[in-house]
Amino acid sequence: MSNPVCWFEIYVNDMARAKQFYQTVLGTELSQLSDPTDTSMEMWTFPSDMNQYGSTGTLVKMNGAPAGGNSTIIYFSSEDCAIEGARVAAAGGQIHQAKMSIGEHGHIVLAIDTEGNMFGIHSMK
Repeated sequence: MSNPVCWFEIYVNDMARAKQFYQTVLGTELSQLSDPTDTSMEMWTFPSDMNQYGSTGTLVKMNGAPAGGNSTIIYFSSEDCAIEGARVAAAGGQIHQAKMSIGEHGHIVLAIDTEGNMFGIHSMK
């Protein structure tokens, strides 16, 4: 198994609000993935190549971030995470950790979306 991580889902309560938040922060368009006639589930997907794996991950133990609840963080790639980080508050979210160095692995921003989900933005710059 070369890369077992192939998919993620971010659960939301207000799809229109959450969709607008991520489109604004990431500067991208989401596409409807679910059947519009099925009202039991609504899904909007981030741009991707479904035929290519592209993510990896780790287990993390960090002070102030206990397991359970909202303890899985998805990181989005960017050229400079400070750019997307600067869009978070204006889009209705909040910054948990401003841009910080993670050494030779680049930089990250940790943010909280309009639904209360923490997510990360990563860049090498």
